[in-house]
Amino acid sequence: MLNSANRPQWNGIGIRNMEPTSCDTFVALPPTTIGNRTIFGKNSDRVFDEVQEIVYFPAAFHGSGKKLECTYIEIEQVSETYAVILSRPSWLWGAEMGANEHGVCIGNEAVWGREEVSDEEALLGMDLVRLGLERADTAEKAVTTIVNLLEKYGQGGNCSESMVFSYHNSFLIADRHEAWILETAGQYWAAEKIEEGVRNISNQLCITTKIDREHPKMREYAKEKGWWDGQKEFDFTAVYSRPQNSWITTLTGRYCEGSKLLNKYKGSMTSEKMMEILRDKESGINMEGEFKTTSSMVSILPTDPTLPCIHFFTGTPDPERSVFKPFIFVPNITELLDTSSPTFGQEDPVKKKPRFQNKPDRKHPLYRKHEEAVEMIISNKERGRKMLEEMKILEKEMLKEMESVLQNKSIDVNRAASLFSQYVNNEMKIYESNEFKSENQN
Repeated sequence: MLNSANRPQWNGIGIRNMEPTSCDTFVALPPTTIGNRTIFGKNSDRVFDEVQEIVYFPAAFHGSGKKLECTYIEIEQVSETYAVILSRPSWLWGAEMGANEHGVCIGNEAVWGREEVSDEEALLGMDLVRLGLERADTAEKAVTTIVNLLEKYGQGGNCSESMVFSYHNSFLIADRHEAWILETAGQYWAAEKIEEGVRNISNQLCITTKIDREHPKMREYAKEKGWWDGQKEFDFTAVYSRPQNSWITTLTGRYCEGSKLLNKYKGSMTSEKMMEILRDKESGINMEGEFKTTSSMVSILPTDPTLPCIHFFTGTPDPERSVFKPFIFVPNITELLDTSSPTFGQEDPVKKKPRFQNKPDRKHPLYRKHEEAVEMIISNKERGRKMLEEMKILEKEMLKEMESVLQNKSIDVNRAASLFSQYVNNEMKIYESNEFKSENQN
């Protein structure tokens, strides 16, 4: 039984002397990219055995006065929601990362600072990711949506079904033309607009003195708490971070390593190079251990509105041993059955109180096949090497097809409707074929 007494505790200080590490999100805007495109990427780093699913929700109209059940709380529904593709831990309502039909992408990060994290159930940062995507057709509107919801409902609650794990959130939000970093500390927040160049966020505050939008009482609150004297230039990171973490950006760590990798490709960034960054283990970006990279996302957002945005998801752990599959928003999307986890309705341990008394098997079909494939890669090096080569070939074929779509400015809508599902099916065939070969060898 998993209850608060025997579940691992983590409030941002550490579990068994572990540092708080989870997720890295990146964006590169023209002219640092090739092809006049914004490139977005994220690794979702979560508890090692957490299953992440890739799910699609179509646009919808809702009647007035409707309510919406998020992970823990119920909020007011809006009259219209946009179509979204999400990569999410399969036990919750929200998402770690995703995109909508208007080319808005959002990824969030766990952050801790001087402001205490609330254990009271409210909106999770992951709920805010999905809500921002469902309700905003530009990056800046997503900022507005998230901060308004933060003001009205607050953020808080447990962020894992395996351990006690709570945090504040930062967000990297991008569209075809610009990006925003939004960082929060309880109800207080600051946002920075990014119009060109490269940026990344990790598990720390990084907005300093360039603040383009902010909570109206953010500075006043900092003065009341004695964190800012009102005289020095206001630096959000220095004021709201824990004192020992205020200057972490000058130290070696994932944030700095991520920035180095982005700048390495500055001027030549492509979706394929963003995938390389997410696969980098030496930097710690591709995480291993009790917390590991459980799913990855890369998006191409062309500035030309006549070109489709293309979003790539793994839906499986470790991008170095996974295949990025493409998704394009078109009508009549084929149901994503192979990347959808089983559901348990009101019997789900997340829904029943007290929560998280047990942990059901949430593995989706692709996850199961991938898990078996990884075991083979580890146990049979020769067979595993050949399988990884087949996976690389499949991914290169996919990237070539997607580049053709962008270069030729044409898209087969029927092909696009089943695009993601077909590539998932092709990936699973690789695993099944090698499983069969392995059995014959035995």
